[in-house]
Amino acid sequence: MSKTRLGEALAERGIAYEHRRALGTPPDIRWLFKANRVAEGRAAFRAHIENDPALDALAVELPAGPRTALLCLEAKPAECHRRVITELCAERLPGLQVTDL
Repeated sequence: MSKTRLGEALAERGIAYEHRRALGTPPDIRWLFKANRVAEGRAAFRAHIENDPALDALAVELPAGPRTALLCLEAKPAECHRRVITELCAERLPGLQVTDL
């Protein structure tokens, strides 16, 4: 998947795209998800991201911003780092509604 092509395709449809590298999974954790060691991957990613300013910035933006979609190559949200991100945002934002598509 090309971030540039994705951004262009979304822009043609009036949808903004923003890549936030800091919210991605580092390679030393990503392999856990790929090896189907999801519980370990989730724990490692949570420890990695839970105090990152990028996560706090996202949580601050969500209530006032437009609907937001978190994208990843993983097919199953429950087996992906994005679930950890939404859980941590929900801890910061009680009542946050998250819908897996």
